[in-house]
Amino acid sequence: MRAAGAAAVVSSALVAAQVPAPKPLAADLARPIAPPLAPLLSESDSAAVTKFSFIAYGDTRSGSEATVPGDGQVLQQEHFRLMDSVLAKVGALAATPFPVRFVVQSGDAVLRGANSTMWDVSFTPIIERLTRRGGLPYFLAAGNHDVTGMPLGTPGRDAGLRNTLNALSNLIPPDGSPRRLTGYPTYAFGYGNLFAIAFDTNIAADPAQLAWVTAQLEGLDRRRYRHVLAFFHHPPFSSGPHGGAHVEPGTAAVRDVYMPLFRRHHVRLLIAGHEHLYEHWIERYQSDGRKFRIDSLVTGGGGAPTYVYSGEPDMTAYLKAGADAQVALEHAVKPGRTIADNPHHFVLIQVDGDRLTLEVVGSGAPYAPYNGQSRVELVDRVS
Repeated sequence: MRAAGAAAVVSSALVAAQVPAPKPLAADLARPIAPPLAPLLSESDSAAVTKFSFIAYGDTRSGSEATVPGDGQVLQQEHFRLMDSVLAKVGALAATPFPVRFVVQSGDAVLRGANSTMWDVSFTPIIERLTRRGGLPYFLAAGNHDVTGMPLGTPGRDAGLRNTLNALSNLIPPDGSPRRLTGYPTYAFGYGNLFAIAFDTNIAADPAQLAWVTAQLEGLDRRRYRHVLAFFHHPPFSSGPHGGAHVEPGTAAVRDVYMPLFRRHHVRLLIAGHEHLYEHWIERYQSDGRKFRIDSLVTGGGGAPTYVYSGEPDMTAYLKAGADAQVALEHAVKPGRTIADNPHHFVLIQVDGDRLTLEVVGSGAPYAPYNGQSRVELVDRVS
């Protein structure tokens, strides 16, 4: 598409969305996303909250076909449609006992994070529909398309990291905060009885990041924080083209390093992306004679080109390593084998005291992956 044509499409879409056009920057750096009209209550001010909802989704980037307008040229079309559904759900729940209080995204905001135009033109105006019109806090974990999978300190990673951090600068804890690892897209926040940690699985083996996440978990008041959520990009288990028989470095590090840590601290819920589909894994284990579960969601249906089921991962070594904790895995929801079976979607999680319930919401159409149901309670019934 020619520049003038692309600008016209972007302009008309922005008018339709009632979102102001982004202001140009003097430097080639992604502009900060406007902060939410209603900032998240502080940890101390929200301490008594035990009923609320939050939304999760991931992978909003465009494809890379040269003949199809994508990131940097037009608004992300499927992400825009998804945001319509998100805002409708937010409005529907506003006056209920479970209002939506924040949104988390598991990464791959744009196709190439080092390109500031992709953020400013295609992604940020959509998120500002959420933060300004919806008034909600928004939290992003870095994906491989945002900061690349390159090692720390390499020029390719640094360019994407600068844009990611600048885009998020109004939304996440600042450098120097006790809830932020300085210089990293690694941070945490607490709301009500839930504590959330975002970390960068592109550098999942990084010792500084691991030490910081460990310290956050070790310092938690678990009498207050009944639920601990970790959200990140590479899932520990998946059956799409990034999973199955193929084990990527980020996934291997999450399995080997973070999953034992999560079991040790009884992390309750994991939200990942990377696979452009939906699937749900349940890990059950025992600790000090008690039974626990970790629900691991792969929710990469935010608008990126859809993936399909590839095959089951070989979990033999993982289960053997977790034998002392009697680790067992259940693939509760498998993705479909056709694109039509894997619609764009988001996940609504309802917190009700010690109970968690999730609902998978299709983008503009019903989606019922739980044996014809869209809603499921995350609990093991005791007969």
